[in-house]
Amino acid sequence: MRPGIIQFAAIVTLPLLAIAAVEPASASTDPQLRQLLKEAIESDAGFEDRFDAEVWLLDMSRRMEKFIEEPKSRIELLKLIHYEARRVGIEPELVLAVIEVESRFDEFAISVSGARGLMQVMPFWLNEIGISDQNLFKIRTNLRMGCTILRYYMDMEPHDLGRALARYNGSLGKTIYPNKVINALHANWFKQ
Repeated sequence: MRPGIIQFAAIVTLPLLAIAAVEPASASTDPQLRQLLKEAIESDAGFEDRFDAEVWLLDMSRRMEKFIEEPKSRIELLKLIHYEARRVGIEPELVLAVIEVESRFDEFAISVSGARGLMQVMPFWLNEIGISDQNLFKIRTNLRMGCTILRYYMDMEPHDLGRALARYNGSLGKTIYPNKVINALHANWFKQ
């Protein structure tokens, strides 16, 4: 097992601490996150080793089969998820768990609050960073923005994945969403 996964597994298995009931300032006014999203649109990253890529893609494709039937579609999506997660330094398995909970891998999902796509990104972000011509139903755009936002909240809460996930979901002060993601992570993406 890679050291990054061991550290990540240790973080997500820590008991969730009580989450403060204080809501964060409006994300739409955060200039640092806005800048990170602008930079994310132009970034690149990927697999370091072909063998590791093949092993990971095969394993995750089997796990994803219950959500997406067509093998080629699974592999293409997994490559994008891995790419975008690694670009910002997040374990791809965490992104898979977030997507499972947020949209159940429906690239055209729309929430009651208007969040869109696999990672349920709010459309106001497109206007915030000045790229309103981008489409949140484009998988790469959705993953890039969702991963960047998740990384930002993980940096805000470096020792509390539960709080970071609650911030991502807009539910800071509650544990339901973080628990769902962490349960999905262990049940479907990190199991041996």
